[in-house]
Amino acid sequence: MEKKQKIVVIGAGPVGSLVALYAASRGNDVEIYELRGDLRDPSTTPLNFTKSINLALSERGLNAMRHAGQPKLIDHVKAATIPMRGRMIHGKKPNGQLYEEAQDYDVHGRAILAIDRGGLNKRLLDILEEMPNVTFFFSHKLTGADFRKNKAWFEVKDETASTEKGQRAREIEIDFDFMIGADGAHSAVRYHLMKYTRMDYEQQYIDTLWCEFQIQPKENPEDGTLMSKFRISPNHLHIWPGKKFMFIAIPSDDGTFTCTLFAPAEFYTFLESDPSGSHIPDFFDSYFPGVTDLIPPAQLISSFHSNPHLPLISIKCKPYHYSSSAVIVGDAAHAMVPFYGQGMNAGLEDVRILFDILDKHARMDEHTADHDPASSRERALDEYSRVRVQDAHAINDLALQNYVEMRSSVLSPSYRLRKWLEEQLSKYVPSLGWQTKYSRVSFGNERYSEVVKKSDHQGKVLMRALTGLLFGAVGGPLIAMGVLMAVRYRRAVDVGLRAAMGNVDSMVEYMTMSR
Repeated sequence: MEKKQKIVVIGAGPVGSLVALYAASRGNDVEIYELRGDLRDPSTTPLNFTKSINLALSERGLNAMRHAGQPKLIDHVKAATIPMRGRMIHGKKPNGQLYEEAQDYDVHGRAILAIDRGGLNKRLLDILEEMPNVTFFFSHKLTGADFRKNKAWFEVKDETASTEKGQRAREIEIDFDFMIGADGAHSAVRYHLMKYTRMDYEQQYIDTLWCEFQIQPKENPEDGTLMSKFRISPNHLHIWPGKKFMFIAIPSDDGTFTCTLFAPAEFYTFLESDPSGSHIPDFFDSYFPGVTDLIPPAQLISSFHSNPHLPLISIKCKPYHYSSSAVIVGDAAHAMVPFYGQGMNAGLEDVRILFDILDKHARMDEHTADHDPASSRERALDEYSRVRVQDAHAINDLALQNYVEMRSSVLSPSYRLRKWLEEQLSKYVPSLGWQTKYSRVSFGNERYSEVVKKSDHQGKVLMRALTGLLFGAVGGPLIAMGVLMAVRYRRAVDVGLRAAMGNVDSMVEYMTMSR
């Protein structure tokens, strides 16, 4: 009988918790070490660099949970979610009238799920706590690791307060068979891993800061139901696009919206220049019309000054492992900006793919006379780094590109034309396998790198078709198709054709974009 493996997981966030579930369901002894206190305790304050906006759970994350060996997990998690079927774009017409315009994510009606990070974390930790082979160690800071001898050292933080000045907090040493780092963008596991493997590392801070605000629920909802508590539609991700910046709002299951201002540092400097904050409401009225009707000016000013103004980081590295002893997943391996809603989903998908590969190599070796778990795991980790790096890099790049789309392109007629064309092909000619890039990313499980290739191909096909339409090569058939479709979709076709005929150069340039 194969000896149990001791697997140490660093980080008890959603990704680390799912790692522990996968490892424990395979009969391993699992220890989870977390820098902070118990994340289910309301008194546990997130560190600035771990604080995050509300999360969007999509198919990749759900698929990873389906394979965790916990039949009730999906229903348990979904109970705390709110489906968002699309974006709601907010703006002001030239006559000063406010407007809302819905843009569905998917022509087939699929939705992503808004969920509070703390709520998701609590549900995962509660399930883990019921497993006899899982042990938690909160308030433990990883201070050192030897990945050749498979030893690690932790500072026990909860004893620091009682330590006399000048003395170090108590440190403990542990042994392990396999360490999995899921400890975020500022990963201690990655830091120590760099001492043992030749890791390429790229870190980028984009010129954008973010700050959280809240839209409170109605004080006296009409019928007392949850849906009646929301001041705006709970089934959309709300966007106030400002071209260089944007304001978004994501629903929470208590009737509130968690809102985020994304803007270049220079705008934050301007807003910070007046300690009274008197020009903050004016700024919102100018660029995000209607927000001050949802968040009182005094509350806007208070939130801006009391909540931290945090940077956004994008991290790429490779490889993700060393020998058979350690691997990093989630933000520790590929922190990304939040504009595709894939940071957590990609991390959860890491877990599924990692254990699929580990299981495959274990099965290949289980009947050999000299089967060694460490040898099998080393080959699996080699494959994992080789396979996963290109996909992680692809979604990092897509997340950066999507910031431009959310803050600006959603207002563009050319963006809407391409989206509409791709959706009609997906809906009415499904045999072509045509989908928008967003649908492939958020509602499927294709490799991210394959999504990019297919989307680029679709863009080239559309560009050739448009060029033919504009210059007569295939104008007849396409115009005929447009006329037929216009019977049912007259307004959309009119908008698209006006955009196309109005500026050939900009349309050709647009059709070369990746989405």
